Amino acid sequence: MKASPQNASPASSQPAQPVLQPPASRFDSKQAFRWFSRGYLGLIYALLYLPIIILVVMSFNKSKIGYKWGGFSLKWYQSLFENEAMIQAFLHSIWLGLAAATVSTFIGTLAALALHRYDFRGKGLLNGLLFVLMMSPEIVLAISLLALFLLVGFQLGFISLLISHITFCLPFVVITVFARLSSLDERLMEAARDLGASEFTMMRTVLIPVIFPAVMAGWLLAFTLSLDDVVVSTFVTGPSFEILPLRIYSMVRVGLKPEVNAVGTLLLAASLILVVISQLLLRKR
Repeated sequence: MKASPQNASPASSQPAQPVLQPPASRFDSKQAFRWFSRGYLGLIYALLYLPIIILVVMSFNKSKIGYKWGGFSLKWYQSLFENEAMIQAFLHSIWLGLAAATVSTFIGTLAALALHRYDFRGKGLLNGLLFVLMMSPEIVLAISLLALFLLVGFQLGFISLLISHITFCLPFVVITVFARLSSLDERLMEAARDLGASEFTMMRTVLIPVIFPAVMAGWLLAFTLSLDDVVVSTFVTGPSFEILPLRIYSMVRVGLKPEVNAVGTLLLAASLILVVISQLLLRKR
């Protein structure tokens, strides 16, 4: 017998419910921009630091061919330290950097104190000229210094290099020390004066200890700039005084030697150490 419509089950009489599909994922513009920013930043860092990493790795390469890895070796560092001309150029660079950094730090500290504490005619002009010197291309500064030395009949050598390095290091020292003086609490010096301290005693016991980290940071920065300079030194040096950057440049011009990778690695390590020490001194209070 056929079942009557009245006896049919209620479930079979109801229409089938449509299956709900999950909503389509929407395009998240913020997340896409975040991923794009990270990728772009990673590309920039790769372009900046990948050549330096390759330089450091190849300095330990046993093979003389730069693009072929022949195993780990320190032979190029040994060859570097046996090169008397390279060692002599390195000692010249250290002596020049120490002298330029010391003189520029002394003059720059006094200039920063004058710009911070005193009002005088031409103060704004002097402050602006410091930034102009910092932003000027090195080739312009080099040609200007060379023209000056030739005009006055100055013999090119150590003294011309020293004057030139002091010139381009000086603005960086002034800006570094002046930034520390700008954040100095003037009430410290006022308190020292109220307690009967003379101007010399106040500077010796209050001012100099407070700005000393910035002074040392400026000295380290000037030493690093002097040690790494090539453009200005190429124009104002003489045949009797060769420094390390120019020695390396002359070696690269005739062909890339493995010793250059070792020299570059040592200079990179020295620069990083000086930068870290400089930042630690700036953070010290």
